[in-house]
Amino acid sequence: MSETNKPSRPTVRVTSEIGALRTVILHTPGPELLAVTPSNREQYLYDDIIDLRQAQAEHQRFRAILSRFSEVLDVRDLLAEIVDEREVRRFLVNRVTEVASSEPLGGELYEIPGDQLIQQFIEGKEAVQGPISKLLHKVSYELPPLPNLFFTRDAAMVVNNAVIIGAMRYAVRWTEELLMKALFTYHPLLSGNAGYIYDGTEEHRSDYTIEGGDVLIIRPDLAMVGLSERSSPAAIEGLVDGLKEKGGIDHVIVVVLPTDSPAIHLDMIFTMVDHTHCVVYPPYFFGPQRLPALHYRPGGEGVKAYDDVFTALKQVGMELEPVWCGGQHPTRQEREQWSSGCNFVAVRPGVVLGYSRNEATMREMEREGFKVIDAIDFLTGATELEDDDRAVIAFEGAELVRGGGGGRCMTMPVCREDAW
Repeated sequence: MSETNKPSRPTVRVTSEIGALRTVILHTPGPELLAVTPSNREQYLYDDIIDLRQAQAEHQRFRAILSRFSEVLDVRDLLAEIVDEREVRRFLVNRVTEVASSEPLGGELYEIPGDQLIQQFIEGKEAVQGPISKLLHKVSYELPPLPNLFFTRDAAMVVNNAVIIGAMRYAVRWTEELLMKALFTYHPLLSGNAGYIYDGTEEHRSDYTIEGGDVLIIRPDLAMVGLSERSSPAAIEGLVDGLKEKGGIDHVIVVVLPTDSPAIHLDMIFTMVDHTHCVVYPPYFFGPQRLPALHYRPGGEGVKAYDDVFTALKQVGMELEPVWCGGQHPTRQEREQWSSGCNFVAVRPGVVLGYSRNEATMREMEREGFKVIDAIDFLTGATELEDDDRAVIAFEGAELVRGGGGGRCMTMPVCREDAW
């Protein structure tokens, strides 16, 4: 298959989860991951520590697959193209040092070269160790590192022609919001959007949080939003109004996740793979543990409650066939949900990327008519992907998955073709 012709100026428009991907933003994990240790991993929202070199190799392969279908933009590269503009640097330094609360640091950041500034924003800046820190073997940061930045979906996403900037639940991710706001405000490739549906960088209330993993655009008029550990009711109510006013969304299905869920976001239990199929974590959609759903119409009166998600979707004309993550066995379902078995990203309707380790999920995809193609075979041309194929391109992600996300989490689509 020939590589897609890449646009010189991408349109900012995403009307679904499955439309042919034309432009996407990634961030390859870097030295910021080395800040995560067994003793501080919970502070950085990790369940384990990641081998950096292996994670980078896995991510580069993921990037190579995406580049066969779309233009791949990189957070570092985009920032490098604008960081030396006076207004951009003023915005970034002023706002980041609000998070870091250090006036002397702000003065230093105004003066250093752009590449060093970006490095410090992403990888962090260690504070000078005093005698107590040295004695206790403790490291502190003047600027916090961003080991979660490679999950670019969380801090920003495009809805139709407008943009959501996440209001991140935990302070260790607040700088991510600012970097994404700078890109969508100042970068010439991204600034041609219809404005902000929700701007998390201006949200300072602790109970107003929303992250991109909880927002799925099903159709140009229909969104699903997860009420999860990371996204709060008050923020969702504000988001819904913005989705109507600037995103053109007429219907919102709110999925209520349990507070003790192993899934931190909606996209860890549900993703679309084509017009008629979605991959789900079965216990949350079938049986006594199934999650309730709320049909919320922007500008309408009240909320209508449903006992399950599929009934709610059917009421807005969206009938979907579920593919069971982990197959039929409860143990496999639980294991593969934990390893992002529901978290697929589509590069066109019916062609998706996912972790190869989720073998039971892959077998379920095969039963629904999807070819499972090994990433190496795809990249080398050993296995061809035809125009009418429905397929999963399965890539290795043994280290990436330790961060708690999959293909959807690691991609921020800027432009998709309209799938409807």
